[in-house]
Amino acid sequence: MQPKNMLFIMSDEHQGTAMGCQGHPLVKTPNMDRLAANGTRFDAAYASCAICVPTRAAFATGRYVHDIGNWCNAHPYTGATKGWGHRLQQNGHRVVSIGKLHYRNETDDTGFDEQIAPMHVVNGIGDLAGAVRDELPVKGNCKKLSDEIGPGESMYTEYDRKIVDSTVDWLKNEAPKYSDKPWCIFVSFVCPHFPLIAPPEFYEMYPVEDIPLPEPHPARGYTRHPWIEAAANCSIYDQYFTDETRKIAIASYYGMTSFLDDNIGKVLAAVDDCGLSDDTRVVYTSDHGDNLGTRGLWGKSNMYQPAAHIPMIMAGPDVPKGKVSNTPVTHVDCYQTILDCVGLPLDDADKDLPGASMLDIAAQDDDKTRIGFSEYHASGAKTGAFMLRRDNFKYIYYVEMDPELYDLDADPLELNDLSKAPEHAALMDNFETQLRGICDPEAVDSRAKADQAALVEKHGGRAAVLDRGSFGGTPAPGYKPEFRSGSD
Repeated sequence: MQPKNMLFIMSDEHQGTAMGCQGHPLVKTPNMDRLAANGTRFDAAYASCAICVPTRAAFATGRYVHDIGNWCNAHPYTGATKGWGHRLQQNGHRVVSIGKLHYRNETDDTGFDEQIAPMHVVNGIGDLAGAVRDELPVKGNCKKLSDEIGPGESMYTEYDRKIVDSTVDWLKNEAPKYSDKPWCIFVSFVCPHFPLIAPPEFYEMYPVEDIPLPEPHPARGYTRHPWIEAAANCSIYDQYFTDETRKIAIASYYGMTSFLDDNIGKVLAAVDDCGLSDDTRVVYTSDHGDNLGTRGLWGKSNMYQPAAHIPMIMAGPDVPKGKVSNTPVTHVDCYQTILDCVGLPLDDADKDLPGASMLDIAAQDDDKTRIGFSEYHASGAKTGAFMLRRDNFKYIYYVEMDPELYDLDADPLELNDLSKAPEHAALMDNFETQLRGICDPEAVDSRAKADQAALVEKHGGRAAVLDRGSFGGTPAPGYKPEFRSGSD
């Protein structure tokens, strides 16, 4: 396999099922579908953590969140743990980011030669309110989510268009300067992250009357797991929605997904126009998904499919075409994938990384024994949550609460918890043994809470942090955060 350039595209909050190639009955994504037809789609791909900052740190370093301590959106990546970008730089490859990074700042050495139009956490600190876990507070700014929906433009749609323009410009004018050695550019869009406002031409693709209400939902008889109930009572978004506004919000999300797809199409067209297709491999993924009202939840922050399952598509030279791989993969596999793409072998410092190259995974038959691992310690988490995906089963472990087990082939909506079924007792024991082979969940939970408590105390304590309020999503460059305390 010959070394090639790497174009790595990431979006923010894109559900793994919200693509035409994934079989979604409504969402239109012709460019993602074309990419999948020309490459390999990983059907069992998961976020390393179902919230932005920790999962992006895991992506950068190829390490699990509990290994690097980037617990929540107030623990941004600083470059202290070296990542794939540093390895490429050390070997003379050009490494550039365009768009959202969500690291601490632009000046830390995070493995990029250049950051174009970067977005980082607010004030180099991030969302301190999300680190308050001693007793879960009611999250601030919740009503804003249901207020800002429908057709229109937002700071994020404006920002994503700038990211497209900057990427096309780089491919045309900068890429030719680095033809002696494979380059890597990381292109990171924000859509379909809320606010759920879609450009009108894309919103109109999804008539509201065609949008089904989210299922399952407590208003229609669904009983939430105690961990999820605690999270819902912290992030009280759903209480401000009506059935009508739920449908408008979901239509907006689908419109933003098609807007994202259109932007990806423009980037891929530039690759073709610049004559780079034969020398460039492409990966598309997202940092996590979005609940979109299922279980009365919005945003991300749990281990169910809408939040934790992500798109993952790879195409280009030597990538099997039209293949669907059911081997579980996560963000930590991207480290080896990027190194493999540009022709760098692992060195001694990389040998303990948990991931594997998706180029190798794509070339092999499905591995029914491989584990996909995710964890969550951030906003709304009463205790640590851990997920293992193996073959068709998903196991969710909650510290101090009952676990869950789902057969995703028979039960894709995760409605039938099999954890207490006698016939699955041995499987439950096996999953817990595998989890404890990765980490001690109770010790990890304790360490995360201690680090978060220390951070909150450093910034004045619980009362001061909550009085300061929350700001919703990180503003695009040129915009200021709007802090609000209390749910409104």
